[in-house]
Amino acid sequence: MTDAAELRTRTREFLAAHPPATTDRADFLKARFDAGLAWVHYPEGLGGLGLAPSLQAVVDAELEDAGAPDNDPRRIGIGLGMAAPTVLGFGTEEQKRRFLRPLWTGEEVWCQLFSEPGAGSDLAALGTRAIRDEASGDWIVNGQKVWTSSAHTARWAILIARTDPDVPKHRGITYFVCDMSDPGVEVRPLRQITGEAEFNEVFLTDVRIPDAHRLGAVGEGWKVAQTTLMNERVSIGGMRIPREGGMIGPVAKAWRERPELRTHDLHQRLLKLWVDAEVARLTGERLRQQLVAGQPGPEGSGMKLGFARLNQEISGLEVELLGEEGLLYEDWTMRRPELVDFTGRDAGYRYLRSKGNSIEGGTSEVLLNIVAERVLGLPSEPRTDKDVAWKDLAR
Repeated sequence: MTDAAELRTRTREFLAAHPPATTDRADFLKARFDAGLAWVHYPEGLGGLGLAPSLQAVVDAELEDAGAPDNDPRRIGIGLGMAAPTVLGFGTEEQKRRFLRPLWTGEEVWCQLFSEPGAGSDLAALGTRAIRDEASGDWIVNGQKVWTSSAHTARWAILIARTDPDVPKHRGITYFVCDMSDPGVEVRPLRQITGEAEFNEVFLTDVRIPDAHRLGAVGEGWKVAQTTLMNERVSIGGMRIPREGGMIGPVAKAWRERPELRTHDLHQRLLKLWVDAEVARLTGERLRQQLVAGQPGPEGSGMKLGFARLNQEISGLEVELLGEEGLLYEDWTMRRPELVDFTGRDAGYRYLRSKGNSIEGGTSEVLLNIVAERVLGLPSEPRTDKDVAWKDLAR
């Protein structure tokens, strides 16, 4: 199979054999994965057909026209956007076949155990330890992770831990898949400025991870993590949205429907942000087209930077436009949501939640350094700890 016409025919044949109106949703998603129509650029047998990523749009269009169910990508975004490409790139054949299918169908939710209280922006300084049990070959993990989205609903986690404290911080890290149902995993809610506890802190006490759940070689976890992080930034900043999708949509709608709120100054600011949002949308489309030819690069950091800035400026304008209404907040109930819903909530929620956009997925300050050094080729900042063993670093 090499062209869109053949793929379109295959998709229609699949729909004829599995009518969305009469097929159980879970059964439909499993059958779609097995037919290679989940992500067509993945290998055969792993949800794909070994085709160009650009052809996924052909499948998606046919399925959407037929009213087929999706896999609720917002709920399982960490698995789809971060865990899956990492497992595909570094996992064994057994790991790929075990994890990818239930990950894609949404049967198993994933979270990301990376950041720590003392290692957020400087992620490579992490202190969670993984020590090999020589008798069993398992790894015993102890430590604390923080700002973990979806930890309260996750079945699995991608985890980086320090396995060698006697080498510089980037070289003594190993990457694992952690079972969140292990009795040593404790998930505590972190209540945010929105009133919700979408994030969590996770305490790991003698968590046992079999060596079969290690991704990549021992001590090469930083290399594996780079794949995760680059995909994370693309998935956050490079999402496919229609014109006036995302945060600019509710503001533009309010402007059109509420002429009594308009002022000349707000009009000028809205026009500028509308253009900025459209530029970001088209830049994201270009980035996705570039990804067809290869893996994500540092350009995704630029997209994520723009996403954070735009969301915060647009939500600020919306609150100002609505005046007293913008100061209202619908619900301060402490709850633990399964996903973030920017456009389905009120202006107050969007304003508060967008403050986290410049922190999550890499702080804007760190991403500015990445863009400066890896995209623009500017000299890197002096790093006095580059060749110092992790155990000798000041804390």
